[in-house]
Amino acid sequence: MEEGRQRPLAAAQNPAPPAARQAQVPQQAPDPPAPDPATAPQDPPAQAPPPQPVFRVGINFVRVDVIITDKNGNPVSDLQPGDFEVAEDGEPQTIETFKFIELDGGLMPGPDGPPRAIRTDSDEELEAARDDVRLFAIFLDDYHVRDNISLAARQSISRFVETQLGPSDMVGLMYPLEPIVSVRFMRNHAATQRAIEQFQGRKYDYIPRNEMEERYAHYPTEVIERIRNQVSLSALESLISRMGALKEGRKAIILVSEGYSNMLPPQLRDQNAQMPGFGNPARGSPMAGADDPNEFRAAAMASFDLMDELRDVFNAANRNNVAIYAVDPRGLSTGEFDIADNINARTSRDYLNATMDTLRVLADESDGRAIVNRNDLTLAMKQIVRDSSAYYLLGYNSTQTPTDGKFHEIKVRVRRPGLQVRARKGYWALSPTESASALAPAKPGPPKAVESALAAISQPSRGRLIRTWIGTERGENGRTKVTLVWEPTPPVAGEVARESDRPARVAVTATGSDFAPYFRGRVPSAATPPGPGSSSTAASAVPRVITFEVPPGAMQLRLAVESSSAEVLDSETREITVPDMTSPDVALGTPEIFRARTARELQQLKTDPRPVPTAVREFSRTDRLLVRVRAYGPAAAAPTLTARLLNRTGAPMSTLEFASPAAGIDPTIEVPLAGLAPGEYLIEVTAGEPGAGVQELVGFRVTG
Repeated sequence: MEEGRQRPLAAAQNPAPPAARQAQVPQQAPDPPAPDPATAPQDPPAQAPPPQPVFRVGINFVRVDVIITDKNGNPVSDLQPGDFEVAEDGEPQTIETFKFIELDGGLMPGPDGPPRAIRTDSDEELEAARDDVRLFAIFLDDYHVRDNISLAARQSISRFVETQLGPSDMVGLMYPLEPIVSVRFMRNHAATQRAIEQFQGRKYDYIPRNEMEERYAHYPTEVIERIRNQVSLSALESLISRMGALKEGRKAIILVSEGYSNMLPPQLRDQNAQMPGFGNPARGSPMAGADDPNEFRAAAMASFDLMDELRDVFNAANRNNVAIYAVDPRGLSTGEFDIADNINARTSRDYLNATMDTLRVLADESDGRAIVNRNDLTLAMKQIVRDSSAYYLLGYNSTQTPTDGKFHEIKVRVRRPGLQVRARKGYWALSPTESASALAPAKPGPPKAVESALAAISQPSRGRLIRTWIGTERGENGRTKVTLVWEPTPPVAGEVARESDRPARVAVTATGSDFAPYFRGRVPSAATPPGPGSSSTAASAVPRVITFEVPPGAMQLRLAVESSSAEVLDSETREITVPDMTSPDVALGTPEIFRARTARELQQLKTDPRPVPTAVREFSRTDRLLVRVRAYGPAAAAPTLTARLLNRTGAPMSTLEFASPAAGIDPTIEVPLAGLAPGEYLIEVTAGEPGAGVQELVGFRVTG
C-alpha cells in the first residue's frame, strides 16, 4: 500500500512522524478557561480528537502542486509551510491548505492488503479520490501519429505501464474518437497493455473509418487536418475535466502525439483528400511555397488560431490540476515529412519544429514535461512517475478575486537555497458569465435509474475482448433464472487478430455471498462440436448463451475469456444482486433486446419463442429492434404492460405498443429507429397500474 504523508501547519516547529502529514491551516481558537479543581470531575481527561481537515471550495480558491528537488533531481520532503512564498500577479497570497504527498504506487505492502479492484463506477470514484492513489491517463492521438511510428510507440508505452506503474496506480486509456463515458480508470494493467497493442496511427491517412469521417472525407486535406485538431483537442479537454472530477491532487495525462499544425505545405494541399495530387500542381515542385511571403502570413494566422485551441486545453488542465506529459514517438528526427512527399528539407524542418513547439506549450503551461527528440522513450518517461510520487499541494483564496477571464500569473518560491522549484505558471480566471454559472444553483439531473441505464450502454471497446448481457427471470422452486450472453468485441479497423488472441469460450463461475458454489461451466461448452467453416468461424457457429438458476441475493460472477487452446485471454469479477421473483407483488424480468438487419430476420425473430438476445446497445437507424418482456403478477394473472420511448434526460417522447403475443411468445415491442436522430434513448417498461407498478429502463444508442 502507498504511504500518503500529510503534515498539519500546527506542527511546523515540531514535525510529525512521516506516517502522518495532513494539510490544513485552520484558524486557532482561544484557549478555554482552566476548570475549577473543586468542581471539576476527577476522571482522567479524555484525549481531544485530532482536528478534522477543512476542504476549501469556491470559485476563487486556487490549488497549486509544487515539485521541489535538490541539485541531483531527488525530491525534498522536509519543507514547512513557512518555507513557501506564493504570489499571484505579484501580490503575496496566504497559504490556507498545505499537504505533502508521497506515493509509491502500492509497491510496498500495507496493512490494508492488496489494492481494491475497480469493478464499478463507485469503485472508480472512491479509489481515485484517495490521497494515496496516483491517477494517470494515456491519450493515444492516432490522428497525429504515423502508422509506422505507432508500432514503436506501442512497445514504449506498454513497457512504461508494465515497469513504472504500481499495483494501486489507476490508469485510463482514450483515443480522440472515444466517448468519454467509456473511459474507465482501472488497475488491470494487463488489459491496458492489450489495448495499447491495438494502437494504430493515422496521420495523413484520410481513409474514412466511421460515419462521421465519411461526412468530410472528400474535403480538402488542410480542412480535414483542422477538423482532426479540433476533435483531438476537444477530446483531450474532456479527459482533463473527467480526471479533475475524480481527484483533487496532482494527475498526469500522457499525450502520445507528434504535435499539431493547422497548415500543410503546398505539396500536400489536395482539394479532395480521397484523390491525392488531383488538381494540385505543387505536388511535383519541392520548392513550392519556399520564401513565399504569403506562406509566412498564412502560417502566422494558422499558428494564432491553433494557439487559441491549445489555450483551452491547458486552461482546463490548470483548473483541474492535471499535468500534460507530451510524448513525441518520432524520436530524433530531421524533418516532418518523408522523402516521398517531395518537400524541401528546410520546410520539412520548420514544420517539425512547429509541431514539437505545440507539445512543449501544452506541457510547459500545465506543469508537465515535453518528451521530444528522444529515441529512448521508456527512460525519459520515468520522470512522469517521479513527478506524481512526491509533491506539495498548496491552496489559497485569491486576494484578487478575479472574474475577468484573463490569465493570472502564479510564482512559488522557497526560502531554502539550492532547490529547484516547479509549479504551474498560472491559471485563467472565470469570466463574469462563467462565474455566474458556477455560483448558480445546480440544475437537477436525470433520475438515478436513468443515469444507470445510460451508463450501461457503453462498454469499453478497447481492452475488453467481449461484451456481455445478463438477464434474470423467474425460475423453479423459488429460485431465479440467470441468463448470460456474450459477443466478441469487434476488432479495430485494419487490425488482423491472431487465432490465439480470439475469444472462443467464456468460463463462468457463480458463487453466493458465503462463497457457496452456484454454477460452473463454459459458454459455449468446450465439448460443443464446431460449426461449418474454418476454425476462425467455429466459435461464431454455436450460441454464446447459458442459463442457470440461483437463489435470490448477492452473487459473485467470475468470467474468464479463453482462446480455442484454453488460454485465458482476459478475466473480470462482478458483484450482482439477484432479484427475488417469488414475491406475490408484480415483478418484471430483465427486458431482452433483439436486432434484425433484414425483414427476413425480423420475421424469424417474431416467430422464435426463445431467440438469443443481443449484448449490443448501439444500433444503426437501419436496424430493427424487438424488445420482449416477462412480467409476473399475483397468482397466474398477467399484469398490464405499458411502454414509452424516453430521451436521455428521461422525458417521454412517444408511446410504444405491445403486439398481441402468439402462443408461447412473450409480450413484444417493435421499436422503430429510422425516425430517430443519432443519440441516446431509453425504453421504459411498466408492469401494473401507472404510478403503482414496477418499472424497468433499457438504454440504447442510435449511431445514424
